[in-house]
Amino acid sequence: MTLTTKGALLWEPGTKSGWSVEEIELDPPKRGEVLLKLAASGLCHSDAHLDTGDIPLPFAPVLGGHEGAGVVQEVGPEVHDLQPGDHVVTTFLPSCGTCRWCSSGMGSMCDVGAGVLGGKAPDGTNRIHSGGKPVGAMSFLGTFSPYVVAPITGVIKIDKDIPLDKAALIGCGVPTGWGSAVHAAGTEVGDTVVVVGTGGVGVNAVQGARLAGASTIVAVDPVAFKREMAEELGATHSASSLEEATELVRGLTVGVMADRVILTAGVGYGNLVGPCGFLTRKGGTLVITSAAPALQGQVDLNLLDFVMSGKRLQGSLYGSCNARVDVPKLIELYRRGDLELDRLVTRTYALEEINQGFADMDAGRNIRGVILFD
Repeated sequence: MTLTTKGALLWEPGTKSGWSVEEIELDPPKRGEVLLKLAASGLCHSDAHLDTGDIPLPFAPVLGGHEGAGVVQEVGPEVHDLQPGDHVVTTFLPSCGTCRWCSSGMGSMCDVGAGVLGGKAPDGTNRIHSGGKPVGAMSFLGTFSPYVVAPITGVIKIDKDIPLDKAALIGCGVPTGWGSAVHAAGTEVGDTVVVVGTGGVGVNAVQGARLAGASTIVAVDPVAFKREMAEELGATHSASSLEEATELVRGLTVGVMADRVILTAGVGYGNLVGPCGFLTRKGGTLVITSAAPALQGQVDLNLLDFVMSGKRLQGSLYGSCNARVDVPKLIELYRRGDLELDRLVTRTYALEEINQGFADMDAGRNIRGVILFD
């Protein structure tokens, strides 16, 4: 039976028109799907990119949100590993477990996940409607609603002792940042790591670098409160600009520069890459995790320096994580007290306050804003 609820819709992606909270209808779960009642949804910059047009959408309207956690209410046909009452985290990128990429341990490259911005469910239809019109769902999910019909490839079961409002962050921002340091950058014990941009993703790159054993971690952000939070969570030094960071790292390393540099700024503009390249030592790795505007075709990078110094440029989607393995790992790190989640939530919002939440993000007031549902 169709469920009537509410959700935050984007009717004109790319126009900065903001989100409209209104009534929506959800179809019941079909084969391989579950109905979730969410406790919380994170406000991620990826959803803001839909509003600004940095990430183009072929479908509108769209129900935003992809970083959530909740409880299974109903399961569709051929769902065997989940049942009502189970607690789950939604994942930004689903993993089918059987395609070439999943079978190779590269779950973030899953063939099913390649369609998350298409506006439809994996079977090519829509579960969401508003005023009789089909509505797309961000990442096959749409967590800007208290109820979600999600494919089982996009949810991970977790233990019931983990607070759902904190577990929601493990849907995107935490693994994206943590994995950027641990997987994509390959941080090793004793490394010097620079994280450029320490918001909801970058601060977790700091945590990842710390957990991987980096001895020096430099957090770069123009916002003082973000630098302070990064230092509380593992950064040994901070800088307010790339210029300041370059001089700082040169002094700390006696001119060698950083083993790993991770770009996690809110928007990955091409002019940020060159300075990050100069921060990277000979033979070092520069990781780009930031989402760039879709039409960003030019990058400022000194190719002679990069080639002659044997540096590596590494793109990273979802922190190069394998959600089926890494989400339980992150949950266990949180349970042991090694991974901070609670303090990442700067402010919580009602769904009707979603536009204020994104305004706070743009103004640099939040590490992570979180929508709480009843």
